[in-house]
Amino acid sequence: MSTLKWVRGVNGTLGWFAPKLVASKMRLAFMTPRELPPRDWELPLLANSERITLRFGLSALRWGQGPAVLLMHGWEGRPTQFASLITALVDAGYTVVALDGPAHGRSPGNEANVVLFARAMLEAAAELPPLQAVIGHSMGGASAMLAVQFGLRTETLVSIAAPARILGVLRGFARYVRLPPKARSAFIRQVEKDVGMRAATLDVAHYQLDMPGLIVHAEDDNFVSVKESQLIHEAWFDSRLLRLEEGGHQRVLADPRVIDGVLALLSGRSLQSRQSA
Repeated sequence: MSTLKWVRGVNGTLGWFAPKLVASKMRLAFMTPRELPPRDWELPLLANSERITLRFGLSALRWGQGPAVLLMHGWEGRPTQFASLITALVDAGYTVVALDGPAHGRSPGNEANVVLFARAMLEAAAELPPLQAVIGHSMGGASAMLAVQFGLRTETLVSIAAPARILGVLRGFARYVRLPPKARSAFIRQVEKDVGMRAATLDVAHYQLDMPGLIVHAEDDNFVSVKESQLIHEAWFDSRLLRLEEGGHQRVLADPRVIDGVLALLSGRSLQSRQSA
C-alpha cells in the first residue's frame, strides 16, 4: 500500500473521531518541506554562484553585477531552478540574488509558509540595493505579492505559476489528503493560527499592486490551475498576462518566451509573446 493511500485511509477514518489530532498531523505535513537535491543541469550555475548569508541567517546565492533582481523559489524549490532566467539576467547586466526560503536549502527553520517566505523577502531587500525586479515562482510568487503588502519595494514584479488565493491552496491540500469536514476546518484554523493571519485575507483580490508586473502561467500546469493567473491579472491593473499552452509547473521557468517577457518588463519593451490584455 502506498504511503498516500495509507494516509488518506487513516484521515478518512480517524478524522471523523479525532478531527483536531488528524488536523494537527496534516498541518505539520503541510508546513514541513522535503529537501530535494539539485538536478544535474542546475550544477554548473550552482558552481558559479556566490553563497551569501543575510541578516537573521537567511542564505542566498548571488550572480552578476548591476541593478538588483531578487528571486524566490516555490515550495520545496531551489534558487537554481531559475537557471535559464538567471543566466539571461546576468547576461543582460543585472545582479541576481536568489534566496533559499525559510526551512529550505541553507536557510534556518524547520517549517515554512507563505507569510514566512514574504517576511524573508523583506529581510533580504533591506540588505540589498533598490530592487529593479522581484520574481517569484509558485509559492514564491504568492509570497512576493504578499511581501509588497508588507512594504516590499520594487520597480517591477513577476509572478510565475502562483496561486491567487491561499485558502484555495489549503482546501486543495485538505481534499488531497482526504480530510473529513470537521478535520478540514480544524486544519485550516490551525494553519491560520500558526501563520498569524486569516487565510481569506491572503487573496490578491484584497491586495494593492501598483507596480508594472508580469503574470506567467502554463495551461497544462497540474499543480496550480491556470485560472489563478486570470484572478491575479484582474486584481492587478498594471500587469501583463502571459499564458503558455505548455510548460507545466516547473518547465515554464526555462521557456524562452518567459525569459523574453521578464527582460521586456525590465527594459520597458512591449511583450510580443501570447498574452492577455
